[in-house]
Order: sequence, then C-alpha cells, then structure tokens
Amino acid sequence: MKTSLFLSAQFDPAADVRRGIDDVLDQANAAEDGGFSSVFLGHHYLAQSAFLQPIPLAAYLARATERIGLGFGVLLAPLLNPVALAEELATLDVLSDGRLTVGIGAGYRKRETEAFGVAWPDRLARLREYVPILRALWAGESLDLDGTWGTVPNASLALRPVQAGGPPIWIGAFAEPAIKRAARLDCSWLIGPKGGEAELAAGLALYRETLAEHGHSLERAYPVSREAFIADTHAEAVAGIRPHLQRQYAGYKSWDDAQSIDLDRYIEEDCLVGTADEVIAKARHWESELGITEISLRLQFVGAGQDEAMDQIRRFGSDVIPQLSGGAR
Repeated sequence: MKTSLFLSAQFDPAADVRRGIDDVLDQANAAEDGGFSSVFLGHHYLAQSAFLQPIPLAAYLARATERIGLGFGVLLAPLLNPVALAEELATLDVLSDGRLTVGIGAGYRKRETEAFGVAWPDRLARLREYVPILRALWAGESLDLDGTWGTVPNASLALRPVQAGGPPIWIGAFAEPAIKRAARLDCSWLIGPKGGEAELAAGLALYRETLAEHGHSLERAYPVSREAFIADTHAEAVAGIRPHLQRQYAGYKSWDDAQSIDLDRYIEEDCLVGTADEVIAKARHWESELGITEISLRLQFVGAGQDEAMDQIRRFGSDVIPQLSGGAR
C-alpha cells in the first residue's frame, strides 16, 4: 500500500505566507525523505484562509523535489478552460519529469461557480466533457471543440506530457451519481475523508459494478483520503487531533454545502488516529478487505504548528510507512 501526504497549503490571513511556503516545502521534502509516495494539494477560490493556488505551487514543488509524486486532491477543473488546463497540466508533467497525478472534482461551493460564470448544473457536464478532452489532447489528437467555455476548431497540443497518454486522472466523489460518473469515465475514484468501513464498501461495490458494466478494468489505483494522527497511546492521538478537527469543521459551516459531523464517531471510525500499530492494522484491513491501494493523509490543519506537522510526517515515515509498503522506501 502506498502512503501519500495532503499538504494544507492555506494560512491565517494575518500570517506571513512567505514563511508558510517555506513550511510547505519543508513538509514536502520530509515526506520525500520519509518514503511517502506523493504529495497532494487542494483547490479553492475565495477561501477564508490565505489559500495558495495549486498549479503554480505544484510547479514550485516539482523544482524543489526529486522523486516524490505530485498531485491534486482535487482540482476544480470545471471552473477552468479545458484547453488551458490540458496545457498547464502537460507543463507540470514535464516540469516534474512525469510525476503528476491529476485529481479533479466538480466542487461544492456555489460562490466559486458563480465567480467563474459557471451554471451550477454545468459543472457536472463540464467534468464529464473534460476527461476525454484532456486525454485526447495529451495523446496528440486533434479535436473540434465546442462548449459553454468556448469554441476551438482543430485543437491540438504541440506540448506533450512525459507520461504516455498524459497523467492519470482521478475523480473525487461522495454521492452515488458522482461515484458512477468516475467509473463511466474510466477514472480512479478518489475517496474523500468521510465514511466508515460499511460506507466505503458500499461505494466501492457500486464503483466496481459500474466499471464492469462499461467494460473498464478493475485493475487500477483505489486511493482514499483520511485525516490522521499518531501518538504513543490512543488517547493521546485523539487528544492531539480533536481540537484541529473541531476548528476545521466549525470553519466549514460558513461554506454552502458543509455538513454537521459527529466528531467522536468520525475520529474513531473514519480517520486514522491512534498508535502506529493501530493505524497500520486499520490501513491493512482496508487494503485486504476493500482493496485500497493508497491512503492520502492530512497531517496538518489550519492553525496547527509546523513542529507538530513535521513530527507527524517523521513518525509516519519511520513507524508506519515501512510496514505498509513492505519495507520498500
């Protein structure tokens, strides 16, 4: 099983963002040294925090790292022009020497879609349209394109990604129609940080059933995102992460589609929180019972200190990753 790191590249508006960028770079370098397979970046516009935009940040990290993969979890693709997106992501794949994974999603904040002039239902149509457009352009095909975003006759890219056919595309989804959409588009489903084992099993069964219905291979990446924290005892780990999650999800209440959450149940069932042995056992169970191939961990939260984040990255790198990866580093 692979272990990747979600980088929380957002900061208090009063903070020195330049220092924050240094901290993000230090985390990425520590993740590379610790055997993490990739680092992932989120995407929002008009956030309450000082939110670093992921495409330029990924380019910066590509230059500052050597081996670790780079990705998005997720990029709000429907807000962007698909031709520009294809060229910018091809550029990133070249800059990173083929280390890019493209996670995309429809988004859930109407404030963002309205800011870009995207009708709320259109974001779903664009997601469906963009995946084949990106793949075709990356593969060197010429297309006559016409959509709500613009019209381009005989569109093609002279710039080609390093990865044959372009970087892999994952789709973030929660609801059943979105899970089925990811399967129909032959994309890996990037499972979000919400859902206990029963919910994950039901979603994966639906996803695999839809893949099979459309003749797509079941052999692929099965990634999941999780909030995580390890400590010497279970109680210490819960005490370490609880205030961060409480603050984080309270902040989400100001967003359009935020949901209330039973924090105690969430920590115990959905998150990877506990001792290193407990986290390893839970991850291995998800691997054997659900077929999960990669876990993307959030180890830093808005308002949390850099020292704590670096300590968590090092502890996962020394105590967890070698056990999950079979000793490969």
